[in-house]
Amino acid sequence: MTGGAGDVVEAIVALMNTILWDYALLFLLIATGIYFTIRLGFIQVRKFGEGMRRLFGNFTLKGDKAGKEGMSSFQALTTAIAAQVGTGNIAGAATAIAAGGPGAIFWMWVSAFFGMSTIYSEAVLAQKFKTTGEDGQVTGGPIYYIKAAFKGKFGKFLAGFFSVAIILALGFMGNMVQSNSIGSAFENAFGVKPIYVGVVCAVVAAFIFLGGVKRIAAFTEKVVPIMAALYIVGCAAILCINHATVGYAFQQIFTMAFNPQAMAGGVIGLSVQKAMRYGVARGLFSNEAGMGSTPHAHALAKVEKPQDQGVVAMMGVFIDTFIILTLTALVIISSGLWSSGLDGAPLAQAAFNAAFGSFGNVFIAICMLFFAFSTIIGWYFFGETNVKALFGQKAVKIYAAIVVVFIVVGSGLRVDLVWNMSDMFNGLMVLPNLIGLLALSGLVVKITKGKDKEL
Repeated sequence: MTGGAGDVVEAIVALMNTILWDYALLFLLIATGIYFTIRLGFIQVRKFGEGMRRLFGNFTLKGDKAGKEGMSSFQALTTAIAAQVGTGNIAGAATAIAAGGPGAIFWMWVSAFFGMSTIYSEAVLAQKFKTTGEDGQVTGGPIYYIKAAFKGKFGKFLAGFFSVAIILALGFMGNMVQSNSIGSAFENAFGVKPIYVGVVCAVVAAFIFLGGVKRIAAFTEKVVPIMAALYIVGCAAILCINHATVGYAFQQIFTMAFNPQAMAGGVIGLSVQKAMRYGVARGLFSNEAGMGSTPHAHALAKVEKPQDQGVVAMMGVFIDTFIILTLTALVIISSGLWSSGLDGAPLAQAAFNAAFGSFGNVFIAICMLFFAFSTIIGWYFFGETNVKALFGQKAVKIYAAIVVVFIVVGSGLRVDLVWNMSDMFNGLMVLPNLIGLLALSGLVVKITKGKDKEL
């Protein structure tokens, strides 16, 4: 997009992001997480062990087939993680560090810690208010618990606003970001034109979309554990190679979270506010706590009690941010290239190249393909749920066709505008979700204590 119209769009998007991310959401997301953490008695700490037991107790690459009655708890978690573990863990982490310095990672951790209680609440409410759609498929998500929180026209408006925002944020704009990152990584690694990569991704995605929830669940339960293991092993190998600077990398993260200039080495423009802004924004884009996206997957889990899936949902944030995203950050910071002027996937690739040689480009391209493509599948599913709720089953094929087109188009667009538009729509969808969550916070507490039987 060039010329006058393009400049106007970029200016509007920049203004909206300044309002949303530099001020409103920066505080709202952290405040909501702190609020739920206190009301639920630090549930992310108390129930962490239970969450891990439920995660590994249900671990399988070939579970029962998902159907109209829902999917297994593990399949719901892998579908959620498929959406959470995406470009935010590679390109997003690199963007946060390049723009906000290593201190941004500290604020990612802070937002993720409190976000664990937020995502617990989202999953609990999604389970509580799940329903059966006109196609006989169990369904759920913020649109349903927002309507439960606010009766009448206001509830319908708020739920409708959320649904439109998530369809735009994830189904369309978000998936453009994912395909853009895949295309960029493959161009750097293999010299392949991004548009070709986008077409291949679109064709494979369309095949999975057409298989419905059964094919989506089967895909995520197999691909997510494998891709996470592959990436963790690769990062661990690099940190062994960079062992001499890993301690210094941790020092930079903590020092530059509060005093960026202390270790910035002359990098101009770094500030605590920038570290917080990019840390929280990229942290949300990565783990999606409070965004209202993952409840669509957790609603379908076949569990005895809503709180059972709530503790499993927390593990998604932990795996996404405290393990995978942190490994990316340590690789980039320990390489010393974070202030080189590179950004996004190219910065991550340069950091991996520093340790792996030219194989670093290939490794990141493969991981980006797995991460981003699985996110495309998860985000499509979240958007589809809202398309059904707003327009009915007949609109699903039209929605799928539009998503496929956006996957192709997004692969060739300019990175900064794609990311900024995605940030803007992410921010807009967060607002109605947080309003619904806070309105039902008392119910979340009652469910957690097992005192909701009369409700």
